[in-house]
Amino acid sequence: MSLPAPAPGSVVVVTGASSGIGAELARSLAALGHDLVLVARREDRLQQLAEELRGEHGRDVLVHAADLTDQAAREGLIGFVAGTGRTITGLCNNAGYGLAGLAWERDLAQSRDMIELNVVALHDLTLLVVPDMIRAGTGAVLNVASVAAYQPLPGMAAYAATKAFVHAFSEALHEELAGTGVSVTTLYPGPVPTEFGDNAGLDLEGGSPGIMIVQPGEVARQAVAAMVAGRRSVNPGTVNRVTGLLGRYSPRSVLLPVMKRQLRSRTGS
Repeated sequence: MSLPAPAPGSVVVVTGASSGIGAELARSLAALGHDLVLVARREDRLQQLAEELRGEHGRDVLVHAADLTDQAAREGLIGFVAGTGRTITGLCNNAGYGLAGLAWERDLAQSRDMIELNVVALHDLTLLVVPDMIRAGTGAVLNVASVAAYQPLPGMAAYAATKAFVHAFSEALHEELAGTGVSVTTLYPGPVPTEFGDNAGLDLEGGSPGIMIVQPGEVARQAVAAMVAGRRSVNPGTVNRVTGLLGRYSPRSVLLPVMKRQLRSRTGS
C-alpha cells in the first residue's frame, strides 16, 4: 500500500477539483474515508462539492481557491495546509487544460499559462510534498497525464508536449522513490466526457467511438485504486490502453498524418 489509510490530521489534496475527473477523485477519496483539501479557481463550485462530501461521507473537507499558474499561489497552497496543522499524505495533480489549433495561431500568453499549469505547477507541487512523505515513510502522488503523452499531436502540439513531460517526469520519479514508501502514479485518460473538450475546442464524444469513452467516475475509481496500491501507472479502458501502445510504437511517418486528420475532425477545421 502507498496511499496510507485515513488518519486524524492527514489530508489528500486534489487540484482542479471543481469539475470532471478532479471532482470524481474527491468523491472516490472521501468514500474511502479521507479528509480533503479541494483546490481550483472556482470557489463556488468547490464549496458545493465540499458540502456534498461532508453530508454524504462526514469528512472534513477544506476549500482553497487558487490560480496555480502563479508560483506564489502554489507555495501558498502548501502553506495553507501546514497552517491547519494537517499532514499531506496524498496529492492529486489534476489541474490542467488543453488548447486545440495550430501552434503559431494560439495566443502566446494563453499557451504559456497552459504550460505553467500542466507542467510547472505539477512539477513544483510534487516536489514540495514528496520530501515530507519520504520522512514519514509513506505517501502517494497522482499525476494526471493523457494518452496524448505517448506521441506528438499535430493540432495540439503544446498540450501533448506538456503531457509527455508529465509521463517522463512522473514515471522516472516513481522509480527514484522505490523503497521509500512513497509512490507517484501516472494517470493516462483517453476521451472523457468532461468540460475539457469544450474548453479546448474539441468534440471529444462526437469525434471518438463510444467504446473509447470512459466516464469520469470510472477513471477516478481506477486512479484512486492505483494510488492505494502504489502502482506506477493506470490507463483506464481497454481501447485506450491499445491506443497508448500504438502511440508509442507506430512509425511517426504513419502516425502523425492520422493524428492530424483526427484532430481536424474533432475541431471542425
